[in-house]
Amino acid sequence: MIEVQRVNKSFGGRLVLDQMDLTIEKGETLVIIGRSGCGKSVLLKHLIGLIRPDAGHVRIDGKDIWSLSTKEKHRLRMRFGMLFQGAALFDSLTVGENVGFNLIEHTDLSPRSVRERAEEALELVGLKGIQDLKPSELSGGMKKRVALARAICMRPEILLYDEPTTGLDPIMADAINDLIISLHDRLKVTSVAVTHDMTSAYKIGTRMAMMYHGRILVSGLPAEIRDTQDPIVRQFITGSAKGPITDAGITARATSQRENEG
Repeated sequence: MIEVQRVNKSFGGRLVLDQMDLTIEKGETLVIIGRSGCGKSVLLKHLIGLIRPDAGHVRIDGKDIWSLSTKEKHRLRMRFGMLFQGAALFDSLTVGENVGFNLIEHTDLSPRSVRERAEEALELVGLKGIQDLKPSELSGGMKKRVALARAICMRPEILLYDEPTTGLDPIMADAINDLIISLHDRLKVTSVAVTHDMTSAYKIGTRMAMMYHGRILVSGLPAEIRDTQDPIVRQFITGSAKGPITDAGITARATSQRENEG
C-alpha cells in the first residue's frame, strides 16, 4: 500500500534519511522503533506528503505523491488520519470542534452532521458526551483520545501515530495501546506507529522495523525482533547504556573534538 524507495532527506546539512527503503502492506500495523532524533517523525511526514524528499520516491497504491497535482495530493491526504505526539488540539475550540475540524474545513456537511460524526468518533475512543468541553478541562490521556477521535473522524484508510504513549503513565499508555488495536480491528485500517516505547511496540505491532542512521536496519515480526541477536537492535530493545549504539556516539564525539582542536 505504501512504498518508500531510496529516499534521502537532509536538514541544515545533516542527513536524516539515507537511501531509506520501506514497504508497508495493506491492513498491517507497522511499528517503527529507534532512538529519539533518528528520523522517525520525519519519515511519517514523508508518508503523508508534508515533507518532500531530496531524492527518491514515496508511493501510495503505486502513485508517487510528488507526481500528483495539488488537487490529487489534497485528495490523497484525506485518506490519512494522524495522531500527533503532543495531541495538537486547538485550545480555543471545544472538543467537538477539534474532532470535527477536518469535516468543517474539507466537506460540505451540515453543522448537525459534523456534530454527529464527531460524537460517533468520540464514542469509538470511549469519550461519549464531552463535545462541549475545552481541551484545558481534559487529562493527558483524554487529550490523546480526543486527538485520536479527530484522526478517525474522516474515516481514513491509513492511520499514522507519532509516539502515541509519550507522556502517559503506564496504565493510560496501555489503555491507548488497547484502543489502537481495537480501532485497527474495527475500522480495518493500515496503521504506522513510530515509538521508542518497547512495551507499546510489542503490543500493537503486527510487524516491526528499526531505524538506525537514516535507514531501516532490520524488520520482522515482534517475536523476531525480541529474539534478535543483532547487537545494535539488542541494545535498543533492552535499553542498555552500554553497546554499539553508545560506543559509536562516543567515538563520533571524540573524533569531532579532535578535528575541532586541530
